[in-house]
Amino acid sequence: MLEESAFRQELTLVVILTPCALLLPVGIVERILLLGTLLLVLIVELLNSSVEAAVDRISLERHSLSKRAKDFGSAAVMLALVLCGGTWLAIAGPIVVDWLRALAA
Repeated sequence: MLEESAFRQELTLVVILTPCALLLPVGIVERILLLGTLLLVLIVELLNSSVEAAVDRISLERHSLSKRAKDFGSAAVMLALVLCGGTWLAIAGPIVVDWLRALAA
């Protein structure tokens, strides 16, 4: 799985943001949301990679259904990333802005 560059990039994101989620002064529900969306991205990427591997195993020739299956998997990853980013912006964004204001004052 680590040979997949997208998975490596998303794993790097998880490694960087997990300590941030644990250190942010938020409640347990917010912390679960921050960590849960990170895990969701990895889960969806693993499922997308499995669809791509299965499609490639069946045939490497171009086919419209194969393209659709891969496109749907990629779209699912993008939606998971959007959800993750939106969750982080909504929860961590105001905290970071407050910290930056305090530093500037």
